[in-house]
Amino acid sequence: MRLRGRNRRKQSERTWRLPAIAWRRFAATAASLAALGGAVVAVAWALDQPIETIIVEGRFQRVSPLDVEQAVKQRVRGTGLVSVNLGMVGRSLQSIPWLDSASVQRAWPRGLRVHVTEQVAAARWGANGLLNTRGELFISETRHIPPELPQLSGPVGSEHDVATRYLAARGRLMEAGMRLTAMRLDERGAWEFDLDNGITVRLGRRDVDARFERFMAAALPLVTERAGDITYLDMRYSNGYAIGWRTRGVQLATGRVASSDDHPDA
Repeated sequence: MRLRGRNRRKQSERTWRLPAIAWRRFAATAASLAALGGAVVAVAWALDQPIETIIVEGRFQRVSPLDVEQAVKQRVRGTGLVSVNLGMVGRSLQSIPWLDSASVQRAWPRGLRVHVTEQVAAARWGANGLLNTRGELFISETRHIPPELPQLSGPVGSEHDVATRYLAARGRLMEAGMRLTAMRLDERGAWEFDLDNGITVRLGRRDVDARFERFMAAALPLVTERAGDITYLDMRYSNGYAIGWRTRGVQLATGRVASSDDHPDA
């Protein structure tokens, strides 16, 4: 019985022994990996040459290619072609006026290729600001404003909302043969816009989309026929709209002259 116990312990001890390690094969594999890693490092070091050439591409009207080149050179000074952070270089160019986006690629063996996209001004904002086609204020103070751009205005932070409504209305009005020259949002939240024939359309604060649709369906034919006689159209009335005539005062769309009892909704 004791011999059997000893045999069982010996068998158990043999079961938990670690497998034998082929040290020579392990050492050879480790040496190979080290050599490969060293080769990769050596190649990277050989390719990480100083950046000497900056190629700037794109359509240029407002952005100077020389300004882009100088900004890139300042950013990559002392950096190699492999180790340079291309995304960071592209983001660093966003401070250049009128530059919308820039993509940066390596141009072997010692250069960078920069493709620049300029901002597209869709409207003026306030006195001296410019909005792009996404409704973003990309310049708040500029001396050179294209005169053909429409004039948009509103409270601080409303740039995107005003631009979105302007772009939607502009397309509809262009289909009708009219051009929108201005759109305003006041501090109370009331909307109005101007047409290129000098007529102002008041939409107010409530049901703005529905009132615009009513203008397009009911009032636009009158504007087309009598543009020279009208100063404004007030769409804030619940049962129609008011017409401001240049010589005959205010008149409701029903044909009667507006009285002191007629009040537009907000």
